[in-house]
Amino acid sequence: MIERARKLLGAGRGAPGGGGSASAEYGRTASFLAIGVGLTGVITYVYFFIASHVLSKPDYGQITVLWSAVFITISTLYRPVEQLLSRHISEHLARAESIGGTTRNAATIQLGLALLFAVLALALRGPIQNGLLEGNETLYWVYFSAVLFYAASYFARGFLAGVKRFGLFTALILSESCFRTLFAVLVAVSLLSGQSWVAVGIVAAPSLSLMVVPLAFARGARAAPPSTAAAEGTSVSVAHGTGFAAAVLVIMFSEQAFLNAGPLIVRALDGAAAAGFIFNVLMLARAPLQLFQAVSTSILPHLTSLHTSTDPDSEREFRRSVRGVLVGIGAFTAVMALAVVVAGPQLMQLAFSNKFSYDRIGLLLVAAGTGLYLSSVTVNQACVAQGQVRRAAARWIFCAALFIGWNFVPLVSDEFRRVEIGFTLAAGVLLGLLYLVYRRPHERPEDVPAPGSAEELEMRLAAVDENT
Repeated sequence: MIERARKLLGAGRGAPGGGGSASAEYGRTASFLAIGVGLTGVITYVYFFIASHVLSKPDYGQITVLWSAVFITISTLYRPVEQLLSRHISEHLARAESIGGTTRNAATIQLGLALLFAVLALALRGPIQNGLLEGNETLYWVYFSAVLFYAASYFARGFLAGVKRFGLFTALILSESCFRTLFAVLVAVSLLSGQSWVAVGIVAAPSLSLMVVPLAFARGARAAPPSTAAAEGTSVSVAHGTGFAAAVLVIMFSEQAFLNAGPLIVRALDGAAAAGFIFNVLMLARAPLQLFQAVSTSILPHLTSLHTSTDPDSEREFRRSVRGVLVGIGAFTAVMALAVVVAGPQLMQLAFSNKFSYDRIGLLLVAAGTGLYLSSVTVNQACVAQGQVRRAAARWIFCAALFIGWNFVPLVSDEFRRVEIGFTLAAGVLLGLLYLVYRRPHERPEDVPAPGSAEELEMRLAAVDENT
């Protein structure tokens, strides 16, 4: 699927809208980033592979609940500043303006959000520790510390993306996955033992990876242009740059709901061990999505170039590219479904230990939902290229709410089947709604993300940041 998509994307790189050498360099950095994201996804899978084998069902379930809680929290708190920081730094550097004011203001906002979280998390320690984390004090402090350290990590991501230091950006997210998985490996080889050390990997990821940050800011400072009065007069704020950025953030939050709300809901209804089971089932969707990011981060500039091109064949090529990726996803989904029919439960037990028993019907539902979800991501990128990110965001948040709401309606008595059906149902509705937006466009010219622009950078970050 990915190889087919790359060939299709490569066909349109000659479209007007970018200079030769600059476009080639941009393509190389995008490919490097995509490879890094793919490796990050593989290493993250290894973390859960090891954890599921070395921990009991309840202990592993608590790890998946902790993971889901951390990523929903940090996405809600820190992604707005990451997105706005990357956008404003990119815009200032394009105008040869200083980025000092932007960086300082963003740091102040991020620090304020981290302090707000610390106060609320300490005030709500009882409900979080006893209600969500089964009374486990260690997991509470891992949750507390990880969210605080991710404030610095997401700030660094926004800065590195803004100054286009994609090599260091990739090193940061890759090192996070490596440090996290290292602790699971140490438990597996008996140098460490128990759930607590596996959990420590979740806080070690953002804290130890920050060793990359001093190098990043040193290089960024050397690359920054001289300060000017005009530059200091325009700096980042939460109120500035809404619209496109807000729509992107809505989409990102909705993605988190699709992938992480299920385990948290099942935990509330049926306990930690059940949450671990449904987390593994949804990993059937999460793992392909991590690899598919290599396509989703590359397709947007290609489609945008075609959409803004004056070539009479560009619109036909635009639709051909989208159709080609969707055909590739369809073929991939068919192969996945065939694998599930032949040996799905056995493969899941091989991947996540034989502590859980999996049924083919549930796995087939999630496999179908995976194809629908990946197709939705593809059509979403086409909508963004058409300048329709706000219309797309409204469809995303509606379907995320549909998925969450469905899981609390006992039309299906089995909580696991309810999540599996809900995921597939919501993904199908999302694809249908986004396809209607794609086929009946109402463009906002200011929302068309030109290749290399701050807007396109935001969408790339949205694709890359998913659970990394």
